[in-house]
Order: sequence, then structure tokens, then C-alpha cells
Amino acid sequence: MHIFWKTVDGINRALKILGACCLVGMMGLTCVDVIGRYFGHPIFGSVELVIFMATLATALALPYTHEVKGHIGVEILVRLLSPRAQTVIELVTSVLSFVLIGLITWRMADYAGTIRASGQVSMNLELPEYLIIYAVSFCFLIFTLLIVKDIVSSSRRLLKGEN
Repeated sequence: MHIFWKTVDGINRALKILGACCLVGMMGLTCVDVIGRYFGHPIFGSVELVIFMATLATALALPYTHEVKGHIGVEILVRLLSPRAQTVIELVTSVLSFVLIGLITWRMADYAGTIRASGQVSMNLELPEYLIIYAVSFCFLIFTLLIVKDIVSSSRRLLKGEN
């Protein structure tokens, strides 16, 4: 099981790097497109590419953001509770997050299959949109696995009484 979680962590690190590459790509493409427009030669399909990269950058960053607890959370009242109660709340929210994100992952993969079967492509460059949706679904799958890791960790702390 240790190898499995090391693999998930490695994938998470790779996704983080790919997300950063998407941000740099968006910046570079936008700059080149703006300069090209100034000289009357804009880049065809640049808006589509920037939209795809923005979507991917967001999805690729989700698992890492969860891992470093970078999401917004309200802890004012929770901090006043005992460590055991805090762990119980963490466990309950992790289980609820697992259900929600797992459902989103499943439905997104299903939606990508529907888009693939329909043959839908982007408007200008005619790129297959289902590839982006599958990629986002994969990022959500890694996000879901990291939530499972949190559930296991919280459960162990509760069972061992480490609070």
C-alpha cells in the first residue's frame, strides 16, 4: 500500500508541474498573440488554446492544493474544540468531500465519453474536447485518492487516540 501512495504522490507532483507549464504557456501565448495583433498577425485559435490551458491549470492544481491544505477553510470555531473533536470533524468533512468529488469524477468521465461519441470538437482549431475533459477527470481522480488518504489518516488517529 505504501508503494501505491508514493505513486499517487508522484503523480500529484507531476500534475503540479504540468499545471505550472500551462500557466506559463498561457502567459507566453497571450503575449505573443497581443504583439501579433499589434502588427496585424494574431495567432489563430489562441483564445481556444488559452481556455484549454486555463481549464487544465485549474484541474491540475486541485490535488496539490488539497495536499497542502490550500483551500479556503473556516476554522474559528473548530480550533476551540478538543483535538479528538477536530479529528472527527476532519473525518466527516473528508468523507463528504470523497462522496462529492468521487461523484464529480465519475460524471465527468461519463460526460467525456458522451462528447467523444458525439465527435464534438472546438470551434476554430477543431481539437477534440473530450481529451481535455478526460484530463480534468483524471485530475479529479487523483484528488479523490488524496481525500481517501486523508480519511485513512484521520481514522488511524481516531483509532489510536492520537489527538
